[in-house]
Amino acid sequence: MNVTLELHKAVVYKKSDKRKGVDENEEKDDTIFVAFKLDAIRERRPFLLSRDLAYARPSGSEVEPFQGIIYRVVNSDLVLVKFDDDFHSKHVATRRYDISFSFNRICLKRAHQALNSVSDSLFENFLFPSCASRNSGTPRSALTSSTHKLDAEISSTIRQISSIQSSPPYLISGPRCASESRTAAHLREPSRTGVVIREAVIQTYKTSPHCRILICSPSNSACDVLMRGLKKEIPESLMFRANAAFREKEDVPEDILSSSLYKQECFICPKLETLRQFQVISATFVSCFRLHNEGLPVGHFSHIFMVDASFAIEPEALVPLANFADKNTVVVVTGEVGSSPSWVRSDIGRRNGLKTSYFQRLSKCRPYHSLSPSFITQLDLNRDACFM
Repeated sequence: MNVTLELHKAVVYKKSDKRKGVDENEEKDDTIFVAFKLDAIRERRPFLLSRDLAYARPSGSEVEPFQGIIYRVVNSDLVLVKFDDDFHSKHVATRRYDISFSFNRICLKRAHQALNSVSDSLFENFLFPSCASRNSGTPRSALTSSTHKLDAEISSTIRQISSIQSSPPYLISGPRCASESRTAAHLREPSRTGVVIREAVIQTYKTSPHCRILICSPSNSACDVLMRGLKKEIPESLMFRANAAFREKEDVPEDILSSSLYKQECFICPKLETLRQFQVISATFVSCFRLHNEGLPVGHFSHIFMVDASFAIEPEALVPLANFADKNTVVVVTGEVGSSPSWVRSDIGRRNGLKTSYFQRLSKCRPYHSLSPSFITQLDLNRDACFM
């Protein structure tokens, strides 16, 4: 890709912030970012994320390319890259560059680790369930009080979830948990699926004093929307939002930032003793590995809610299962029929089924064929999320 680069001066302030979990600092740092535009047509541009690598070589030369770290991708087509001083000392405004990219392999490594772990026979009933019945308690005839007026379908689904005692996973077919529109993050509302998950978590918290709940999704927006709703019913001191280390701080809604831990320009996890005390933790599928890395063991979580699993490739969706599920873990998986992971980097992977999500593959297994409410709920897409 032969392009002309622009230099953007970005003043990064680490402002004094009295919110819980935010590092207080008054330093000012002037950073120069290299900016260039990508093709406006999605299919013609690479899929890039913060912390991926960019390489710039002067066009027509064979010199070693300069390596930079992608700071941010703005509106999917403007890339901001931070290069070392060596690049800036040799840069000429009129020079054109050949640009190439390499993705950060951390996500890939975590997916590989998950695949290795789930080869254990323990995971057979999570991956290839074949039973015709499940070990369940008696569904509750009534739910604990809710601040929302829930319709019969949502209430019935929550009662079914409350009765589950072990694998196989319970499936919920419905719309994406939270809209991916440009609506301001703090204004997004949960969909019908999101309401079910929110209320099921609240019900579990109120009726099972010793529960430990993990809510995970491929997207930050779903995690944030659910966390916001839960804060109205569950003490904030009992919840933690685990973010990727280099998630942009300004992209985290202010009311969610207070449930995170941010120090020295990145998000971190608290020490193991503190992590163990939280009853509800929310993270993206891949970021769940950070909890494992801090020492949370297999079996720590009594319930794992895998939200919007139809939008993630299966190896990434398996990260929370591989690191925390045991035979007694209650797993709930939501997804949208007909949806699939939006981006699979590998041509070989696409040709060999990587576009088939964990949710989609599970839904074709024997227990879900009969659409028994003991195994699956198909939400009515024509109803509103809930009634206040």
